Amino acid sequence: MKPPYEINTQILGLITSISEKIGEVNASFLLKSSSNLRKQNKIKTIHSSLQIEGNTLTEQQITAIIENRRVIGPAKDIKEVRNAIKVYESITDFKFDSINSFLNAHKKLMNGLIDNHGKFRKKSVGIVKGSKVEHLAPPAENVQYLMNDLFDYLKNDEEIILIKSCVFHYEMEFIHPFTDGNGRMGRLWQTIILMSKYPVFQHLPFETLISKSQESYYKALSICDKTGNSTAFIEYMLSVINDTLSELIRNSVSVNMTQQSRLQHFCSLNMDSFTRKDYMQVFKQLSSASASRDLKAGIEKGLFLKSGDKRLTTYHLKK
Repeated sequence: MKPPYEINTQILGLITSISEKIGEVNASFLLKSSSNLRKQNKIKTIHSSLQIEGNTLTEQQITAIIENRRVIGPAKDIKEVRNAIKVYESITDFKFDSINSFLNAHKKLMNGLIDNHGKFRKKSVGIVKGSKVEHLAPPAENVQYLMNDLFDYLKNDEEIILIKSCVFHYEMEFIHPFTDGNGRMGRLWQTIILMSKYPVFQHLPFETLISKSQESYYKALSICDKTGNSTAFIEYMLSVINDTLSELIRNSVSVNMTQQSRLQHFCSLNMDSFTRKDYMQVFKQLSSASASRDLKAGIEKGLFLKSGDKRLTTYHLKK
C-alpha cells in the first residue's frame, strides 16, 4: 500500500529548485576535489544528528575521535560517535531498498548502546514530551509488515527519489520500528536513499540545518501524525535540502580547489572559446585576480590559446 501524501505547488517548486542546484553543484565540481571539505561535512553530519538525540560532544571532540586522539566525555556519547563514524565511513555499502541492509545499519549504529540493536522492537513504545504522549507507535506485532510495505514502496513505486526519501523518513518515524535510534536512522536512511540517485548527498550535511530547526522538524512530524499523510514533512525536508544546497553554493569550495584541479575541471567542460567572465561563472567565488592567474597558467601549460587584449581577451581551448 502506497503511503498517503499529496504533491502540491510548493513541493513541485522545491523539487525544481533542488534539481537546478544539484546540477550547479555537479557542474562546478564543488565536492569532488576537497577531501578536507568532505571530512568537515561528515563531522557536521555526525555532530548534528547525535546532538538532536542529546549527545553532548562538540565538533572538535568528534574530530579528535576520528583522528584517534583521546577525548574526555560521557562514555555513552563517545560510543555513539564511534558507532556513527563507522556507519558513515561505510555509507556506500548500504543498499537503500534492502531491509536487511537497514537492520545492519541500525546494528552498527546502536552497537553497545541497546541490547536489541539491529532488531525490530518487540514491545509497544510511545514518545512522551513532558507529561503528554506526543506519539503512540503502532503495535509491535505490526512493525515487520509495516516496514516490509515501506521497503516495497522504495523498491517498486515510480515516485521520484527526492519524494521517496522524505516519505520514508516520516513513515519510519511514525512506525518507530526500534526501541531506540529511530531518529538517527531516519536521517541516515534518507541520506542513503538520496545517494542512490545523487551521490553528492554523501557529502551534504543537511542534518545540520535540521538540528538548527528542531522545533520545525518535530512540528512537521506532529502535523503529519494529525493529518494522516506526510505532505507537511515532505515540504519541510525539501526546504531543508534546498537550503543546504544553497549554503553549499554560497560557500563554494572552488576557492579551496587547487589551481590545477580548477583548470582540469574547466577543460573537461569543452568550451571552444571563452572569456575570463565565463571562467568565473564556473568558479563563482574566485576573485578576478585569481581567475587571471589561472588563465595565465593555462596558457603556460599549453591548455589555452589567447587572442585579443584587455577587455576583448578571448581564450581558446587547445585541442
